[in-house]
Amino acid sequence: MQLDLNLLTALDALLEEGSVAGAAARLHVTSPAMSRSLGRIRKATGDQILVRTGRSMVPTTRALAMRAEVHALVQQAHQLLSAQQELDLAALDRVFTVRWHDALTAACGTALTSAVHQQAPGVRLRLSAEPERDDAELRRGEIDLESSSSAPVLPHIRHRLVGSDRLVVAVRPGHPLTAGPLSLERYAAAEHVTVSRRGNLRDPIDDALTTRGLERHVVAAGPTAAFALQLALDTDLVVTLPDAVTRTAREQLGLTTMPPPLPLPDVPLYLLWHQRYDDDRAHAWLRELATGTVQALFTPPTASQHPLTNRTGKDGCARGEDCGS
Repeated sequence: MQLDLNLLTALDALLEEGSVAGAAARLHVTSPAMSRSLGRIRKATGDQILVRTGRSMVPTTRALAMRAEVHALVQQAHQLLSAQQELDLAALDRVFTVRWHDALTAACGTALTSAVHQQAPGVRLRLSAEPERDDAELRRGEIDLESSSSAPVLPHIRHRLVGSDRLVVAVRPGHPLTAGPLSLERYAAAEHVTVSRRGNLRDPIDDALTTRGLERHVVAAGPTAAFALQLALDTDLVVTLPDAVTRTAREQLGLTTMPPPLPLPDVPLYLLWHQRYDDDRAHAWLRELATGTVQALFTPPTASQHPLTNRTGKDGCARGEDCGS
């Protein structure tokens, strides 16, 4: 039996995208051509592979069982047939799309852009804002590197823990909360603003207060940290947000920073990418450069740089170890 090995690539795309149109776009072929490939795959395997349910298509039981093995075979074939060449940064011509939280982009996007341009002048960097809702751009390869406060659950998304940030309270100079010790009761009684691109008026801080029998009054939700910080400067609203990624912005605005009056868990910071880039040398270079740039934020500040003390770090993945998911 003569089997076109290109069908493995088509089958891998169909199983990952879950649609003929999506697989066609990924492999840069027409939808009719992909439909013909699906027909040949069905004939070769004796299985429907994808079946229609309403307006979408879902994989069959056999397709689900073979998905991981098919992907591994395609990756092995690419590695076997691709010539491994030394990475020439001076000659590298590529566009990378990085989607980070707005506070992280504000904190070190300039440093990353400068470092990329200095080392690889032919590389163009596209810094993308986070969407209102999560989507599949990372899975489709449209996003090269993403930031997240939680580890991914999908097996094909790789992650690296690059740091852990503690929460701090920021208010305008002369705010009533700065007069005397910040007690739990005074903190809860103040008016607050949250940071949420989805407009959530509640976050884990409220859960921590609830366990202590307290409720805070949240009067607004801002889409970005920059908005919330400006609002805190112009009003008596209180904002509680990660320390390292907002330090420069708080200092530029002249905000007063205080430790929260209750223990709150640190906020982890992960970099995410799709496993298709694991052996991509140019992407590995970008990952290392981004890791170093972000981790510089977590260097303990001197006493003159920050009024808070007892900053701690984490070993292992926090120092740049890759973690599969």
